[in-house]
Amino acid sequence: MPAPRRAAAPSHPDADSSAARAAILAAARAEFSAKGLTGARVNEIAARAGVNKQLIYYYFGSKEDLYRTALEVVYTEIRTQERSLNLGDMKPEEAMAALIGFSFDYLAQHPDFIGLLNHENAQGAPHVRDSSAIRDTNSPLIELIAKTLARGIRAKVFRRGIDPVELYISVAGMSYFFFSNRLTLASIFDRELQSEAAVSAYRAHVVAFAMAGLRV
Repeated sequence: MPAPRRAAAPSHPDADSSAARAAILAAARAEFSAKGLTGARVNEIAARAGVNKQLIYYYFGSKEDLYRTALEVVYTEIRTQERSLNLGDMKPEEAMAALIGFSFDYLAQHPDFIGLLNHENAQGAPHVRDSSAIRDTNSPLIELIAKTLARGIRAKVFRRGIDPVELYISVAGMSYFFFSNRLTLASIFDRELQSEAAVSAYRAHVVAFAMAGLRV
């Protein structure tokens, strides 16, 4: 099905408002997280954002373009917040613990990201795979992890032979699995996993478990 044509510029004074774009992207993240690209509706996104549907086409071109932009914005947001941690100014162990904790906290605070990833993986990850913007955001992170590992090896607090990509996948996996499967895990093991105390306890476990695997 051909993508809708880009709409003509709206005539009202909010046409170029960054606030309108931000509202649309926030609404899109919620809608795509809940329903995926196929199930999401532009009308619903417009209603959530409080804008005219034509404004979405004016800013983003099509529903698929909006979906791709939402993914790119989420990844950029994560990497920007990671950089703000200033890990290079910390001791290696402190820096790695901060990064692991941040990865956990981001998923705890942004359940829409988990939904987006679930739907994107179910499609075969075509939009992430084809987005140079997303790939470009990940390279500095892996470089930062590698530098932190190297600093830890020189300080004799981290062991050798740890691949930075494998480390990132392991850390992200522990956090992601917890948040994406809490309801089934709670039912299977008859354990309450929704409370603040349960989340805090598992966060401490993830950080401690990952750090134990890094040490000499």
